[in-house]
Amino acid sequence: MSVSESKPVVHADRYAVVGNPVAHSKSPYIHAQFALQTGERVEYDRLLAPLDGFVENVQAFHAAGGRGLNVTVPFKLEAHALAQKLSPRAAAAGAVNTLRFDADGIFGDNTDGFGLVRDVEVNLGVSLEGARVLLLGAGGAARGVVLPMLERRPREITIVNRTAPKAHALIEQFAGAAGEFGCLLNGGGPEAVYRDPVDPKPYDVIVNATAGSLDAALPECDERAFGTLTLAYDMMYGTQPTVFMRRAQALGARAADGLGMLVEQAAESFFVWRGVRPEGAPVLAALRAQLAAQAA
Repeated sequence: MSVSESKPVVHADRYAVVGNPVAHSKSPYIHAQFALQTGERVEYDRLLAPLDGFVENVQAFHAAGGRGLNVTVPFKLEAHALAQKLSPRAAAAGAVNTLRFDADGIFGDNTDGFGLVRDVEVNLGVSLEGARVLLLGAGGAARGVVLPMLERRPREITIVNRTAPKAHALIEQFAGAAGEFGCLLNGGGPEAVYRDPVDPKPYDVIVNATAGSLDAALPECDERAFGTLTLAYDMMYGTQPTVFMRRAQALGARAADGLGMLVEQAAESFFVWRGVRPEGAPVLAALRAQLAAQAA
């Protein structure tokens, strides 16, 4: 074949995860597996941004041909402010973990809640429809998952938090959506429960959205909330079960960590960027094997 007849070189589209710190991120491995699985030509890196240089680093990445970014701590609020158009779930969460650079501007999305819901329902086999859900915490992590959970039409969601004002604000924010989806949110009135005691009956799903597991601290929660049919889900993960997971298991509940949420939110980001939805299960299995090897 002559030079004039040679096939054009097709370059991979560039994506990255931006954060500080970011060296520990598993996103490059996850998205490399998604690219292999789907045949999409994707190059994915880590981008360490100075704490005072998020916007400049994003703009430089975009100017160099970057197509999209995953955003991790501590920049999700800055990403929300930078986005020129927001998905409904990003607007509800007040934070952005996925940026896509379009011809008409920067699109911001939040896939965290979707990742949690998909992990719970698909990977763990627990339906949220008609379920009684207890959400521990009322910070950014909790705010990001309320709307995606409401969309699954649970029977009720109770939010428990150490401080009442934050829980009250979260309940007020989602009261309209709860009514739209037929869900009872903290009893549906001003006498909402903010902290112990909770309804002294086991819940179907308990989600720990606090950062307590980072410091091996247990969130406040009535032991009666845990039953043998309860799924106790910690958004955190590690090589060993979290303190919340160990406590839930000691009380007879089934426990799960947030590794599947990490994989499934990444799969949704990949779909936002590429319009192709990869399968999270085989990548999750590979990561589980890696963590087990590290723990051995």
